[in-house]
Amino acid sequence: MSKLNNQKLSIFSLGGVGEIGKNMYVLEFGHDIIVIDAGLKFPEEDMLGIDIVIPDITYLDENKDRVRGIIITHGHEDHIGGLPYVMKHIQAPIYATKLTMGLIEHKLKEVNLLHHTKRHIIHSGSELKLGKFNVSFFRVNHSIPDCVGVCVDTPEGIVVHTGDFKFDYTPVNGEIADLAKMASIGERGVVALLSDSTNSERPGYTRSEKEVGRAIAEQFYKAEGRIIVATFASNIHRIQNVFDAALEHGRKVAIIGRSMANVVQTAIDLNYLVAHEGLIVSPEQINQLPAEEIVILSTGSQGEPMSALTRMARSTHRQLDIIPGDTVIFAATPIPGNEKLVSRTIDQLFKLGATVIYGQEGVHVSGHGSQEELKLMLNLMKPKFFIPIHGEYRMLRQHGKLAEETGVDSQNIFLIENGDVVEFQHGEARLGAKLPAGNVLIDGLGVGDVGNIVLRDRKLLSQDGILIVVVTLSKKNGTIVSGPDIISRGFVYVRESEELMDDSVQLVSQTLQRCMSDNQIEWSMLKTSIRDSLSRFLYDQTRRRPMILPIIMEA
Repeated sequence: MSKLNNQKLSIFSLGGVGEIGKNMYVLEFGHDIIVIDAGLKFPEEDMLGIDIVIPDITYLDENKDRVRGIIITHGHEDHIGGLPYVMKHIQAPIYATKLTMGLIEHKLKEVNLLHHTKRHIIHSGSELKLGKFNVSFFRVNHSIPDCVGVCVDTPEGIVVHTGDFKFDYTPVNGEIADLAKMASIGERGVVALLSDSTNSERPGYTRSEKEVGRAIAEQFYKAEGRIIVATFASNIHRIQNVFDAALEHGRKVAIIGRSMANVVQTAIDLNYLVAHEGLIVSPEQINQLPAEEIVILSTGSQGEPMSALTRMARSTHRQLDIIPGDTVIFAATPIPGNEKLVSRTIDQLFKLGATVIYGQEGVHVSGHGSQEELKLMLNLMKPKFFIPIHGEYRMLRQHGKLAEETGVDSQNIFLIENGDVVEFQHGEARLGAKLPAGNVLIDGLGVGDVGNIVLRDRKLLSQDGILIVVVTLSKKNGTIVSGPDIISRGFVYVRESEELMDDSVQLVSQTLQRCMSDNQIEWSMLKTSIRDSLSRFLYDQTRRRPMILPIIMEA
């Protein structure tokens, strides 16, 4: 069993450093380990066929008997989405606030882990004793309620993990960040601060969610037909703004999309969303109400191919079609990498006659603090060592520069990668040995069974297609009994390439005869010879490299 030096405090990330998503951070001292967050991220463009990506938890699995708890800072997918997979391996208790736990329980129930998992609801005033770690919390603002930062008192000093945060002085729910508590933690002395870097490149301050409420209400004044609002399912504050505007304008709200319906129902049940009686109607009632009396709350703000809004834009949704006069509000900005998908959806909506509100209209603000807020956090905590987290490398680097501006010694700033270990002992810190860390790819029910080789094959198939060569040889003398037959998929249209296919068949026959005459009769050698000769020929003729799959049978 691999194990770090138990005389030191070790801090490392298994996800969420140098990337947006799949956040997972680990603190270890002696025989005790605590984990902060267990998220997922959505696949990049070159991850063909992959559904989601989670952190590699090999180290945690090898040391699962020492994991004292998993602490969740808030309920976004990139912080809770990996739990259904992690909890199959690690039987540690989960600690989360009430709303966050409600969303987690939904996920665990879907994979039949709910009754096998210990769960403890905490709040910003909670204190925990987890082995050598004393853990407390402080309230922060984000785009979902019930978010906390984490303060961990360790034998080497206080470590603070901010969670995702911004400083919103007029939050929708009226609960501002606990500045006094943060300042008191800083006065006690913080040895290391792990802080959200998402908006470290943006100067100034992030606007308040209340401003989005006013912008959405303004669009409700202008709209004459149906209103369709697309946002993140977990953005409870944004959804509350939509409910309030709908109530003010005498409209009913229909919720489309399973994830949206689940989150909204959970938030209403736990009193984090206020929906007046009769405000919400079923999707089946949409077409029974006048257009000016309906608001449709939908998933699809990121242009996801199977989301409700995208299917409406393609006219493939089984219940709803976009009609001229509809107003579609994108109450979210594209996650990096999703810009093309979102742009395509917006174009399709315009073609169908909808008015589309997006980007510059003020109907979205970030849930992450900009530069002045990041500097405020640094000044409140006054850390000796600083580890920027949750962001791509350029964001981490910019956050490091902000830390220098606030007085953190440049030698005490660690720009780490996933798997890098920062070790603390006797007031000093240094980089230690690297641990296994990376991506585990989820494809359907398969967890981690798709690797780089499979992805390479999928990419090759998507670019140049496949040729299947089928030939039957005589069991007695090795002569060709039938074939070769060539089947093409995604390479060329056979009816328009008959000459190329005939030449390919002839080449395979000649290759087999040459192998037989040279007494090369092992099937592996025959397949290799077919693949090599046919690949060279097809590249010369077409400048393409299809995957070639020889199939040899005996008769």
